Amino acid sequence: MKKLRLLFTISFAAIVALFIVVSDGINNRIAAQTEYAGRTLVMVTSADYPPYEFRDTAAGNEIIGFDVDIANYIAQELEFELKIQDTDFSGIIPALQSQRADFAMAGMTPTEERRQNVDFSDIYYEAKNTIVALNGSNLQQPEDLAGKRVGVQLGSTQETAAKEFKGVTIVPLNRTGEIIQEVKSKRIDAAIIEDTIAAGFIANNPDLEFNTIENTGEAGSAIAFSRGSPLVADFNRVLQQMQSSGEIDRLVNKWFGGEPETTATASDSTFSFVRIAPSIPFILRGILVTLQFTALSAILGFIWGTILSLFKISTFKPLVWFATAYTSIFRGTPLLLQIALVYYATPQITGYNIPALLAGVITFTLNSGAYISETIRGGILAVDKGQREAALSLGVPYRPMMLDIILPQAIKNILPALVNESIALLKDSALVSTIGVADLLRRAQIVGAERYIYFEPLIVAGVIYYLMVMSLTWGGYALERRLQRSS
Repeated sequence: MKKLRLLFTISFAAIVALFIVVSDGINNRIAAQTEYAGRTLVMVTSADYPPYEFRDTAAGNEIIGFDVDIANYIAQELEFELKIQDTDFSGIIPALQSQRADFAMAGMTPTEERRQNVDFSDIYYEAKNTIVALNGSNLQQPEDLAGKRVGVQLGSTQETAAKEFKGVTIVPLNRTGEIIQEVKSKRIDAAIIEDTIAAGFIANNPDLEFNTIENTGEAGSAIAFSRGSPLVADFNRVLQQMQSSGEIDRLVNKWFGGEPETTATASDSTFSFVRIAPSIPFILRGILVTLQFTALSAILGFIWGTILSLFKISTFKPLVWFATAYTSIFRGTPLLLQIALVYYATPQITGYNIPALLAGVITFTLNSGAYISETIRGGILAVDKGQREAALSLGVPYRPMMLDIILPQAIKNILPALVNESIALLKDSALVSTIGVADLLRRAQIVGAERYIYFEPLIVAGVIYYLMVMSLTWGGYALERRLQRSS
C-alpha cells in the first residue's frame, strides 16, 4: 500500500511538472503570438542587388531574392505580415533612424560605424570581395590597384575595404550597375564588388573579369534594426533555427549555388536591347507615375508661386520679408537635399510616416513655387500700370482686379517661362527615384540591376523622357499661339 501511495505521488508530481513545462511553452507561444500576430513589419532594402534582392520585372513588380526569402521565413515563424520598402542603399540607415522601417536586409555588413547608428542581428551569410575589371587588366590583388581609380558602392563595406588599399583613388557611386558601367566605359579602372554579385555581372558581360581577394575587415551579412529594437532577440532565435535546420544552406544553394543565368555573348556585348525586351512594359508603367508626379507638382507649384508673388508685391512688409526669405532658402539649397529632408525628417518631427511620392510632390511644390514666384512677379510688374489705375478708378476691388485683369495678362506674357519650368520639373522628377518612388528612371535602374546591364535600360528611359518633353514643348507652343490669336 505504501509502495502504491509512493508510486501515485511520484506519478502525480511528474504530471504536474509536465503540465508546468507544457503550460510555459504554450504561454510563451501565446506571448509571441500576442506580440507579433496581426502586426505588419516594414523591411527596407535596396532592390538592385541580385541575387540578394531585386525585382522580377518580366513577371511583375515583386521584389525577390535571398534576403527576401529569409525575411519571409522569419515573418512566417513570428507570425507577422511583411511589407517591403525599396530605397537607395545609402538611405537604408536613415530609414531605420526615422522609424520608417522596422528592420533592413540588403546584404549589409555590421561594421563598427554602422553599429553606432543601428543594431544588428547575428551574421547569416558570409561572402568575399572581388576586383572586377576589363579583360586583360591583370588586376588580381589589392597591390595591383595602386594608382588606379576604383569604384565602390557608397556606404558599403567595399568602400571601407578599399580605403585600406594603398595608392587607390576611390570613386563611390550609388548602385552596383553604375559601377559596372563606369568600368566598361573606362572611366574607372576597377571595382570592388561582392563575389556573388560580381558573378552575375561577369556572366552577362563577357568583356569583364573578376578575381577574389581576402576580406581585410568586417565580413558577412546581418539584419539591421533601429537602436534598441526589441526585434533583435526574436530574429536571432529564428536565424539560429534556420542555421541548425539547414534552411539557410538550402537558400544559399537556391540563390548562389548554380551558375548565374547568362544571355550575353561576345557579339552583343556593345548593345543588347533584346535582353531587356521582356522588361520594357515594366519600364513603361513608370510613365504614369512620372506624369502624375509632374502634373501635381506643376499645378500646386503654380498656385503656391502665385501666392508668393502676391506677397512680394504686397505693401505689408512682413509678407514681403517672408516671401523673399523663402525664395532665398529654396533657391539656395540643392533640390536633392530638400527631398531627403522632407522624406526623412517628417516622421521624426511629426510622427507621420509620409509616403515617398507625397514627399516628392511636397518638395517639388515648395521648390518650384520659389522659382515660379519670381517669374510671375516679373510678369505682373510688366503689365502696364495704366491697367491697375483704370481698374482702381472704376472702383474694382484689389482681389478681382488681380484675378480678372492683371494675372491673365501677366500669364500670357510669361507662358514660355512657365512651359520651361514645367519641362525642368518633368526632367527633375527623376530625383524622386532616390527615395524609392518607382518612376521611369527608377524602373530603368531596376531592370539594369536585374539583367546585369545598365546602359540599355537608361537609353530606353532617355528616349521616353525626350518624347514626353517634346510633347510638352509642342503643347506649350500650341497654347501660346492660341492665346496670341485671342488677344
